[in-house]
Amino acid sequence: IQTSAMFSELQKCPRNVLVCERSSFMNEKSRHDKHVSQHYFNYKVSARRYGCDGGVSGVEETGGWGWMGALTALCVLCDPGRFYALSYKTRIDQDDVVALLPLLILSVVKDTYEQLGLEGRPSQYYGSSALLVGTEAWSLPPCLSRYPWKELQASVDTQTLRDLPCPVLHGDDLRGETACEPHAFLEWLGAVAFVICSENEATSFLSTYECPEPRTLVDQAVLCTVTGLLLPEDIHSLLEELRRYFDQPKSSSWLSLVVHGFADSPISWGMAEHGFHKGGENFYSFVLFKNQDYWLHMGTGANDGCPP
Repeated sequence: IQTSAMFSELQKCPRNVLVCERSSFMNEKSRHDKHVSQHYFNYKVSARRYGCDGGVSGVEETGGWGWMGALTALCVLCDPGRFYALSYKTRIDQDDVVALLPLLILSVVKDTYEQLGLEGRPSQYYGSSALLVGTEAWSLPPCLSRYPWKELQASVDTQTLRDLPCPVLHGDDLRGETACEPHAFLEWLGAVAFVICSENEATSFLSTYECPEPRTLVDQAVLCTVTGLLLPEDIHSLLEELRRYFDQPKSSSWLSLVVHGFADSPISWGMAEHGFHKGGENFYSFVLFKNQDYWLHMGTGANDGCPP
């Protein structure tokens, strides 16, 4: 009976989607620019260098990430010619959520939808909600100046890890047939972020996680993380900076970049509707190789379409 109950619970686990691509930055048909530019609402980016000294150029300079204005209901990022805003402390599966790009995007509950009198479409994931995509909203920012707000800077955190077990990666083996497969690699990236990636004994009270095989030990790794309302344009600039890192004579053979979207954003990639369900995950990661090849992993949860 207990086994049957456990199996029943497993069947209730939400599905997730992981799309993996392999290409080259030098390939004129590479889609990396498109994937970055269409993932609008990003709250965290982490860049990692392995087996090297120093920080991660392009990440640690807080001034390069613009500023955010926090209003009562909106988190706003405004640079010359760029305006992004997203509802602050609202839940996509329960509350009215507002997002501003060149377009006004609303995800509202049934009562609000009926009061607005606008035309929208039913949510794919919540029967009592509707999604509305409006026209250009560039006239809105001046109206926000009448509300109290405060200026915020994106936060930057840098960690240096010593004697880090790292999986061995082969740029031409995205599937992991001879090395680390994608799911195991992403799990390892998460373990590094939470600093539980060291060799743990089976009796460890913290974790029994071990780095996937085959693996190697690097003397030092640097993890730089930026948290805030981060624009696709800035992430693209960081990606280009990381590509130039391989011009250095003592660079490692690969490095990684991980970008997480807001869990309660009304959209993920492009205008695709995004829901929360049990986690609200929507993220992508690049693995950059010395020969300018790259891997791209794009992940979403149960209430999302397949990444582009």
